[in-house]
Amino acid sequence: MAHGLITDDALAQLQARIGKPISRVTPPFYTEVNGDAARRFGFAIGDDNPLWHDPAYGQASVWKTQLAPPTILYSTDNVASGAVEGLPGVHAMFAGTNWTWHAPVAVGTRIRTEVVLKDLVIRKTRFAGRSVQQIYHVGFRDQEDRLIAEAESWCFRTQRDTAREEGEKYEEKLFETYRYDDAEIERFAKHYLTEKPRGAEPRYWEDVSVGDELDTVLKGPYTVTAAVAFMQAWGSYAVANHRQAWTYYDRHPKLANRNENNVPEPPVRVHWSEAFAREVGVPGAYDFGPERIAWLGHLVTDWIGDAGFLKNLNVQIRDHNLVGDATWCKGKVSRKDVVAGEHLVECQIAAENQHGKITALGTATARLPSRGV
Repeated sequence: MAHGLITDDALAQLQARIGKPISRVTPPFYTEVNGDAARRFGFAIGDDNPLWHDPAYGQASVWKTQLAPPTILYSTDNVASGAVEGLPGVHAMFAGTNWTWHAPVAVGTRIRTEVVLKDLVIRKTRFAGRSVQQIYHVGFRDQEDRLIAEAESWCFRTQRDTAREEGEKYEEKLFETYRYDDAEIERFAKHYLTEKPRGAEPRYWEDVSVGDELDTVLKGPYTVTAAVAFMQAWGSYAVANHRQAWTYYDRHPKLANRNENNVPEPPVRVHWSEAFAREVGVPGAYDFGPERIAWLGHLVTDWIGDAGFLKNLNVQIRDHNLVGDATWCKGKVSRKDVVAGEHLVECQIAAENQHGKITALGTATARLPSRGV
C-alpha cells in the first residue's frame, strides 16, 4: 500500500500556518486532573508515589494537597502528545518535548491549552530520507487562567514507503524476538523490589554534589500489555471504536490505513502491531514517546522527593524502544545553582536498553529545599 508523500504544495500549506493558533476537533483525554486521573497516570508509568494517589498523604505533604505526575499534562493536549496537522498520509513520529512547569499539577486543576505551530525544519534523515520536523508550542492554563506549564513538542514527518525501502537498515538482531534467560528475569524482579520514591524525607540542595547519580529506575521489559496500560491512562485522539471510529475515518480518510483484514485502523497501531510497524520501516511494535519521557520524569521526581519541584524536562527520543526491550532510566547531577533565590540542580538523564543503546537523552532541572531557608 502506497502512503502519503511530502510534496512542495503540502509543505507550503503547512508553512502558512506557522504562528497561528490551532484548534482540534478531537477533545483531549482529560480536561480536568482529578484524583482518579492522577492515580491512573502514575500507575500507568509504573510510578506508585503516594503523592499521586493518596489524598491524605498529599494533604500531609509540603503541598497540602494531592498532586499528579507532572507529565500527566500530555493527556490534556493532543498536540503536545504528537497529534500534528498537515501532510495527510505522511507518518508522524514523535521525537521529543521540552517541558517547563511553573506550578505543580494539583488534583482539581482544570486545563485549557493554547497551541501554535512554532516552526518547520526540513531535514535529511538516515531513517526516511527527506523529513519535516514540526515544532509546536503549547501553553497550559488552569481554571484561574494561570500559566502552569509550557511545552515545546516536536515530531518528524517521514514518508513511510521511503523509510521501509530506502531508510536506515536496522541490525538483523532487532528483527529477532529477544528472549531473556531466567537469571535476567530474576535480576529485573530484584531491582523492582528495591525501587522506591524518596518520599517525605527532603533532599536538601546542600547535600547534593555534582557527579551524584540518581537512583536508577527500570521500565520493562516492554510488552503490548504495557502499551495498553499506558493508553488507558494517557489516551489517544486516534483510538476510537465502532461508529465513532468509522465516522472519524470518513472525515480523515488518510488516517484509515487498512489492516491485514482490509479493515481501516489508525496509524497509532504501530505501537501494538508488529506487521504495521515493519510496514513503516521499524523492526517491530514500539512504545509511545510521551511514555518514555514520562518514565524519565518519574526518575527525577522519585529522586528529588516530595519537597522538590521539577521545573524543566527536556528530552529527545533517539531510537525506538521495541516490544521486548528493557529500559534503564539513569541520571547524574551535572550542575548546581542558586537563581533568583531558588536552589536548583541540573541533571543529565538518559534511557538505556538491554543492548547498551541510548534511546532517549536529555536534561532535567529541579528546585530542592535548602537548609538555609
